[in-house]
Amino acid sequence: MKPGADLSRRILLLAAGLAGAAGVASAAAASHAGESRNLSAIAAICLAHGPALLALCASGFDNRLFRAAAWLLAAGTLVFSCDLGIREWLGHGAFPGAAPLGGVGMIGGWGLVAIGAFFFR
Repeated sequence: MKPGADLSRRILLLAAGLAGAAGVASAAAASHAGESRNLSAIAAICLAHGPALLALCASGFDNRLFRAAAWLLAAGTLVFSCDLGIREWLGHGAFPGAAPLGGVGMIGGWGLVAIGAFFFR
């Protein structure tokens, strides 16, 4: 593994763990807060992308496309979830277009996973 890849993997594993924890917490909060649409969306996104990050770190980290996919998924999940959380608790978004930007990042990450399948060894 290239120098710096271990730190990169650790950061992405941290992101996976935080996404999983945020997903469970958001699901619990949504069930107690009157079925909040934002909290339910945060739970769904985090509980889908946390395990995906974990899997990418565990199996395909030597593949540059999978590594790039993991970073896009992590960044997209962070931006999207933070924007919805800020909307839920502060009544406004993080910045204009944050949720769509996060969504595009996640879509791009999944696209790279699909493309990376052809180059996986």
